[in-house]
Amino acid sequence: MLENLQILQFLENRRKVHHDAINFCQAILQKKSIEWKAVHRNNLSQPINDVDLVITLGGDGTLLQASHLMDDKIPVLGVNSDPTQIDEVEEFGSEFDARRSTGHLCAAIVENFEQVLDGILEGQIVPSELTRIVMSVNALHLPTFALNDILISHPCPASLSRFSFRIKEGDQPCSPLVNCRSSGLRVSTATGSTAAMQSAGGFPMPILSQDLQYMVREPISPGATSDHMHGLIKPDQTIVATWTCRKGVIYIDGSHINYTIKAGDIIEISSKAPVLKVLLPHQL
Repeated sequence: MLENLQILQFLENRRKVHHDAINFCQAILQKKSIEWKAVHRNNLSQPINDVDLVITLGGDGTLLQASHLMDDKIPVLGVNSDPTQIDEVEEFGSEFDARRSTGHLCAAIVENFEQVLDGILEGQIVPSELTRIVMSVNALHLPTFALNDILISHPCPASLSRFSFRIKEGDQPCSPLVNCRSSGLRVSTATGSTAAMQSAGGFPMPILSQDLQYMVREPISPGATSDHMHGLIKPDQTIVATWTCRKGVIYIDGSHINYTIKAGDIIEISSKAPVLKVLLPHQL
């Protein structure tokens, strides 16, 4: 019972810290000679236009959600509203997961928000251009660009995914046709290379790299094609996959945005999407 009470208190504190951060940042914005509007993430559904800057308050998930509605013209600043506290992790880590928001892409926290904002408004802090993934199914472009990664798999995680793929440069193949029975195909940007891709055995990439990294998940008896289960897709290349299962799903930056596919569908994946302008933490 004591452990459950501690978890509930921790979660309630997380909620309070986040809401306090929203109120604090709004107070800072009210002091500035700028026009701004607060929008709850659940109310985001239309493309974001006619603004000079988007500020997300939360963590990487909030920034990712906003990115799906942004083109390459408007920069985004992520504010980590509830950073992980090392002392909490050390104290409670053996009892429950005491980590808070990661905020890998967030350039600000509450304590330095005004300083970072002033730097942006004065032109001293400029955004970086992050590569995104564009996908098409049967030559029809999907409307959402991935900032982190995509996963193509059977909708049931316990089911086998069957597909084949090759890498092309223009109309010319750069790799042999690879036939796969596996748990699916993951493709990540440099931004997403430190997330699920690295957890699965991939490697972190410089965040401004324009390459994509792909990995066949849990391949079954790859045989002579084992060298092609994991690799890079260069900016002038496209990975072309043919789906041969009855059912399939393309998951974009997690599970919330997904598109169904079927046997015979041809999926093309490249880094030719519009970039996303992000104000990055100085350590990146």
